[in-house]
Amino acid sequence: MPIDIRDIEPQDCEWVHNFLLTYAGSACVVSRGQLHQADQLPGFIATYDGIPAALLTYHVTGYELEVVTLHAAQPGHGLGSALLEAARETARQLGCQRLWLITTNDNEPATRFYQRRGMHLVAVHRNALQESRKLKPEIPLTGVDGKPSQDEVEFKFRSNFDAKG
Repeated sequence: MPIDIRDIEPQDCEWVHNFLLTYAGSACVVSRGQLHQADQLPGFIATYDGIPAALLTYHVTGYELEVVTLHAAQPGHGLGSALLEAARETARQLGCQRLWLITTNDNEPATRFYQRRGMHLVAVHRNALQESRKLKPEIPLTGVDGKPSQDEVEFKFRSNFDAKG
């Protein structure tokens, strides 16, 4: 099935908000002490066979692009990989020196996904979710498979986004 990637457009606002509620539990995301309203960020929508099925939002500060959210309604079809590649291309075009993201220690499927795509685990911010819960109290205490959610796990591509990641 064909995958198409396109920029989020103003008419997508309701879909983006509802998709984030469904797949992320909220449109608010905390990373490294910053609260993001993810449904108001730029990003990309991936369509699978003409149907919107995955979303990536990002935030650019200086020469860094942070992937704030990445969710696919249909895992295993290449949607997340295509979105991550679109973010890499955007970072290149913007002259960014770093593309990075945060996930949580309980999210082992995401950890495997990012590592298989050439991202490097660069930091584990111990007990960071204690501080994040001050900004977003609804962050659950447990996550994937009931594992305690405590730490932020930081991934990045190597600088210059070379072919090796």
